[in-house]
Amino acid sequence: MPELPEVETIRRGLEPVMTGATVACLTLRRKNLRKPFPKDMKKRLEGLKILAVDRRAKYLLVSLENETVLIWHLGMSGQVRIYKKGDKVPKPEKHDHVQIDLSNGATIVFTDPRRFGLMDLAQSDEMPTHPLFKNTGPEPLGRGFNGKVLADRLKGKATEIKLALMDQKVVAGVGNIYASEALFRAGISPKARAGSISLARLSVLVSEIKKILKKAIKAGGSTLKDHRTTDGGLGYFQNSHTVYGREGQPCPGCDCNVRRTGGIKRIVQGGRATFYCPRRQR
Repeated sequence: MPELPEVETIRRGLEPVMTGATVACLTLRRKNLRKPFPKDMKKRLEGLKILAVDRRAKYLLVSLENETVLIWHLGMSGQVRIYKKGDKVPKPEKHDHVQIDLSNGATIVFTDPRRFGLMDLAQSDEMPTHPLFKNTGPEPLGRGFNGKVLADRLKGKATEIKLALMDQKVVAGVGNIYASEALFRAGISPKARAGSISLARLSVLVSEIKKILKKAIKAGGSTLKDHRTTDGGLGYFQNSHTVYGREGQPCPGCDCNVRRTGGIKRIVQGGRATFYCPRRQR
């Protein structure tokens, strides 16, 4: 599933194309994705001007006139392509489920092979209490996210820190890849009990989370299977992974005998693969 850097990369691609344009035509080529499209979605969006393209956690939020917000989740394998004015828009393929034609001549195509994506509509004043967001934690790149905030959210939690970081109620948008990467950089074992980690170490972890997310966004995210940027290109942050997907390899700066230690370890937590170095993460 795309994590915060991948979704933010898509948002940054959409923002300059969509903002200020009007939805000229919305084409829905099926009745549903993960859930049915909102009733009269086409009628409710066509003719409205797009005011902003934002992100909350792993969701895109397209704000339009009349206080309307399009809530958009990419699902497990969703891809967004932008065709600017003058570009040839190819014939729809099997999994091209949504097409948005804009007044500026651009076309947005949402491809979702596994149909785990989502599109919903809400009013802007409903967003704080919307079921998808009302219990969502702080944005990790926001100024309000720091060691003290994380410590307060982890207080009394016996769950493992890796699983806690992936809990969207604790912090928004951090998923499997970047939790593993940040924990390695902070020197914290993914198996450490969340509520037992000191404020000092959590402050270091927050700093590393911010750094890793910013670097990943700059690199266009990580393309492991499905992620593509809005021009169809690949993200390349996977080339900078320190531990994720590197089982049995030495970690950066490693001076141990990998034949003896086995290098980077892979374990399963919450049904997801975790990669870490047991010698450098405690």
